[in-house]
This record gives sequence, C-alpha cells and structure tokens, in this order.
Amino acid sequence: MKKRSFYSRLAFVLLLLIPISAFSQDNAIDSGATAWMLTSTALVLLMIPGLAMFYGGLVRTKNVLGTMMHSFAAMGIMTLLWVICGYSMAFGPNVLGGWFGWNADNFLLRGIDESVSNGIPEYVFSMFQAKFAIITPALIAGAFAERVSFKAYCIFIALWGVLIYNPLCHWVWASDGFLFNMGPKGAIDFAGGTVVHISAGISGLVAVLYLGGRKSFKHLQMRPNNLVMTLIGGGLLWVGWFGFNAGSSLTSGLTTAQAITVTQVAAAAGAIAWMIIEGLHQGKATALGFVSGVLAGLVAITPAAGVVQPGGAIILGVLASVICYYAIILKNKLGYDDTLDAFGIHGVGGIVGALCLSFFIRDSWMRDAAEAAGGSWTMWQQFGIQLLAVGIAIAYAAIGTFLILFVVNKFVKIRSTDEAEMKGLDNFYHGERGYGMINPN
Repeated sequence: MKKRSFYSRLAFVLLLLIPISAFSQDNAIDSGATAWMLTSTALVLLMIPGLAMFYGGLVRTKNVLGTMMHSFAAMGIMTLLWVICGYSMAFGPNVLGGWFGWNADNFLLRGIDESVSNGIPEYVFSMFQAKFAIITPALIAGAFAERVSFKAYCIFIALWGVLIYNPLCHWVWASDGFLFNMGPKGAIDFAGGTVVHISAGISGLVAVLYLGGRKSFKHLQMRPNNLVMTLIGGGLLWVGWFGFNAGSSLTSGLTTAQAITVTQVAAAAGAIAWMIIEGLHQGKATALGFVSGVLAGLVAITPAAGVVQPGGAIILGVLASVICYYAIILKNKLGYDDTLDAFGIHGVGGIVGALCLSFFIRDSWMRDAAEAAGGSWTMWQQFGIQLLAVGIAIAYAAIGTFLILFVVNKFVKIRSTDEAEMKGLDNFYHGERGYGMINPN
C-alpha cells in the first residue's frame, strides 16, 4: 500500500509538472494554427513554380526558359525586397497620409524576432505574405511574355513591388489601411482578389498597350510548346491555391474549412462551365480550356473565400468562366497581345469575384456588418464599397504601372530587340535552350 501510494503521488506530481514546463516554453503559440500556416506558406510557394510551368508550356519553344525565369526571378527579387522594406511598408503604421506603412524596427525583419501574434510567430505571417508579393508580379509577366528584356523585367518588378503592390496591400489588409476600414467591416478581399489579381491583370494590360504586340503575332500561329507542362502547372496552382485562400484565415478552424471548401467548389464549377462553353461555341472541349476555367474559378473565389457558401462559390465560378471566356474573345477582336491572358483571366476574374461576392455573402457576416453599422447593412451597400475599392485599385495600378514603365524605359529599353525576339529569349538573354541544349551553330 505504501509503495502504491508513493507511485501515485509521483505520477500526480509529474502530471502537474509536464504541462507547466511545456506551457512555460511558449504560452503564446497556437501549435495547430502555426502548423497550418507553415503548410499554407509552402503551398503558396509551390504556386510560383506551378505558374512557371503553366506559362512556360504556353509559349514557343525558343522562349520557354525565359518565360519560366520571370517567375523564378520574382522568387528571389521579391523575397529580398519584402525582408528589406516590403513587410514594413505593407503592415507598418500609416505614413505619408496612409499611402503606405512603415516601421523602422522591422527593417530586415529585426523587430519581429521574438514576436507572436494571434498564436502565430510573426515570422510565419511575414513569410506567408511574402509569397503573395512574389506571385503578383510573376502573374503580370504572362501579359508581355516573349518580348521583354530580362534586365528591364527585373528592374520593373522591383519598382512595381515597392510602389504598387506594397501600398495596395497596406490599404486593403493593414489594420489602419483606409480600404480595410471602409464601411462597417471594410472592403472584402479575403485572399487577394484586389491586391493580387486585379492589380496584376490591370498592370499587365497597361504593359501590353505600352509595349505593343509580338512581332508578326497577327499573322503567325504561335502554338504552345508543351500543353502537358501547362496542365501540370495548372494542377500545381490548384493545389497551391488551398494555401493561398484557406491560409488567409490565419487560423486552423471553421473559417479555414469554409475557405478550403469554396475554393475547391469554385475551381470545379469554373472548369466545367468553360468546357460547356467551348463545347457549345467550338464543338470541342480543350485541355487548355479546362485549366483556364479552373483558374477563372479560383481567381473569382479568392476575394470571396471567407464570406460565401458553396452555392455562391458555384455561381462565382460559372460567372467568371463565362465572362473571362468572352473577354478573351474580345481581346482577339480588338487585337491587343495579352500573350497568356493575364488580364483576360486574372484581371477580369478578379473584378468579377470582388464585385459579385456582394450578392452571396453568408447571413452571419451580414448580421455582424449590420451590428457594426449600428442598424442595418445591405448587399447593395457592400457592393458600393467593393466597387469603390476595385475602382481605386484599377486606377492606382494602371497609372502607377504606366509611370514605372515610362521611367524604366528611359534608362533600360524594356522591349526586347528584333534580334532577341527572332533568336528567342532563352538563348539571347540566358545562353541556354529549354529542350536538348543543342547549339545550332
């Protein structure tokens, strides 16, 4: 009895000590939420090589590496800029009237070394947001693929990230951003419909109009070099988008589950809608059409993932596919050379999602908005907020992109030379070839 009593007491003491020691190590970190955010960060990073494959397969053989390098270069350039100043500009307190944020303590991320916020190490949040800063300028590159100098592209995205992306991110997602605080619950952009897709699509369109089309693009058939690679890239984007959208909940709970569900639903609805449209319009459903529909659905649900239910996700996916499909047809009629439809899918799809989400917001969100507004709040009032936010993003991205292009072009010619375009960007700018590595000379 005495021995049993001794062991019972020892077990009781150990049970008390173990949780106390574990709690004392770090009582602020939510390990479940942190694990999910680490996973989401990796998933969003996966989207950049996925985008490189998606874009790379759609261009001509002589430009496949140069096109993929646009995505990979963004991974390096934008990461360093984010650590140096981007995170502070995006999420620091307002400066210059709220144009962007700034916190000198966060230069090189020094001020977040031991910081934990909402159960997540601030390092994790910063690196998650860094992936958005990477993929946005990489999306722009699809608009002017096959005709830009690699040096000029690198300078352009560095300036664009600092002067366009960081302020937009601050306005929409920082706690003192003016769009974040517009209306009772702000302009809705759960995961980047405005910050990422609209800004990238509009900037791509401006760049296309500024630079002009590829040589002979109206007279030659410029076929994709590898649609298999494009489909694989599209699949990686679909997988990575779960981190993109569901990770934006910054938790591991109900909102995460809601976001991941509507992401899958919208992608599927967009893909099926595009196949049906193609079948009716062209008599065939193409592989490229399927993956284009997937992207249209994913882009449209991105701003809405935290506020709509699956029924709304289906409608948004279908709407985005229909409107993006006809936006691309209109592009062909107007004759501007948006090479890989960065504006036709990301710009148009982002606008569709950011505006139309207003009509499919779940009741609980609207009740909270009405309470915050001190009485009532309708979908039309929220639509007005969304319309204003979209208009501001379009105007800022368009004007800012034009000014950056104009200034950069004064120092480094952005448009590739005729020789580079004829020879191919892979060999001219990188001294390599995507297939075979054979020197024809």
